[in-house]
Amino acid sequence: MWKWVVTGLRMLAVFTLLTGFVYPLLVTGVAQLLFPAQANGSLVTKNGSPVGSRLIGQNFTGDKYFHGRPSAAGQDGYDGTASAGSNLGPTNQALLQAVAERLSQVRQENGLSQAAPVPADLVLASASGLDPHITPAAAYLQAARVARTRGRDVAEVERLIEAKTEGRLASVLGEERVNVLELNLALDESI
Repeated sequence: MWKWVVTGLRMLAVFTLLTGFVYPLLVTGVAQLLFPAQANGSLVTKNGSPVGSRLIGQNFTGDKYFHGRPSAAGQDGYDGTASAGSNLGPTNQALLQAVAERLSQVRQENGLSQAAPVPADLVLASASGLDPHITPAAAYLQAARVARTRGRDVAEVERLIEAKTEGRLASVLGEERVNVLELNLALDESI
């Protein structure tokens, strides 16, 4: 019996070493070698200082910035340590009320009528609560507000949206999207 116990302990030690140390170090090394930006969080810098990540949404407020998707992550949203959706079902009254409030706010901020359609990504939080992208339709809806606030031509802001629109992966997977952080930084730089 002790033979089996000793063999089991040896196997535990070997696999702990392999899967707990060797494999993670190997994967980290390969990631740093082949994909250093992604492995280090895809940080975006401005004037040498990090201002965000391409992978994590941020809460932009004010009329001069494009607004991203709402977030249900954490108490005030956009909390990377509390990444999660609300898990509220489509008939939940709290969800319906939150969506109605967001819908009203988006329409008011952008000078839209109460019957104007609004892209879903401006009123519904993503599953992670940290989605950094919006649809091009959501960006174009906000273009007039951003242009007016900054004293710019709407066509100029729309060209910036077009330039920052990312296509489908391999022209097949996913949908076109706009990274809100990168769009807002490009807007600040083009002043």
